[in-house]
Amino acid sequence: MNPAFSVIAFTLLAGAAQGLVVALACAALGGVAAGRGFLLVALGLALAMLVAGLGASFLHLGRPERAWRAAAMWRTSWLSREVIVLPAFTALVVLWWLLAWRGGAAPALLAVTALALAALLWLCTAQIYACLRFIQEWAHPLTLVNYTLVGLASGCVLACALAASFGERALLAAAAPWALTLTFAAWAGRTAALLRNASLKPKSTAQSATGIRADRLVQKSMGMSAGAFNTREFFHRASALAVQRVRWALHGLGFALPAALMLGAAQAGSAHPAWWWLAVASQVPGLLAERWLFFAQARHPQNLYYQTVS
Repeated sequence: MNPAFSVIAFTLLAGAAQGLVVALACAALGGVAAGRGFLLVALGLALAMLVAGLGASFLHLGRPERAWRAAAMWRTSWLSREVIVLPAFTALVVLWWLLAWRGGAAPALLAVTALALAALLWLCTAQIYACLRFIQEWAHPLTLVNYTLVGLASGCVLACALAASFGERALLAAAAPWALTLTFAAWAGRTAALLRNASLKPKSTAQSATGIRADRLVQKSMGMSAGAFNTREFFHRASALAVQRVRWALHGLGFALPAALMLGAAQAGSAHPAWWWLAVASQVPGLLAERWLFFAQARHPQNLYYQTVS
């Protein structure tokens, strides 16, 4: 597939915002106190990321003024369900921010609802892709696992960076082990998906795509004489070397370097914010590479006819 940056930005920003809110909700339920200033900034950042992600998703629409119609098919469409759950989750973050601004503690029901909505939003987002059975790279439970773990890991690392900056030692001490554990878990899940996808064999062949049953069939040109929607949207056109470099960035910047920086933070006493912000700075391009590869690695069956050129 040809990854659209708007979709990459939306899924990463929304996922990290969900992970940040989940970290705050777990801290609240666990009785870990957090200062008013920290909560206002953390919740405000989560809200800004959700709004920015939603704005990026509008760039992917041909007719943005008709975006409201996306919710109409909620009975059968995971995209429609996502369109409904996302504003509900955003509204809850706004409510929590207002409570923090007034100096009130978050009720347990609000924290539990935040966890439930975050989980439901990850389910909706992942199922948009996992339900497409003809794209083998996506049609697997690892799609949901990876969307959830990557969001939790990035959000938890961001929560630790903010906690270190605001001197929230109790919250940092509680969240730091989880940030490292979730980063390793997300790395393992993504690696498992990459290994699985590398071993997949296409269910369709050039013979089944063209109806020609010859034992040896070689395509000399693509199925169109000029570019069209099919040739633009369903293949990324990046070289094998470029894809390999993206894969290296995924592993190195997205997971290995942030994990090393978090281990360095643990050796330094975890309280110095520089370690955590460096981990965040490394994670951003690494997870952009991760999400680009998630879309680019998907092989649409139509590419057997429209893209393969020998």
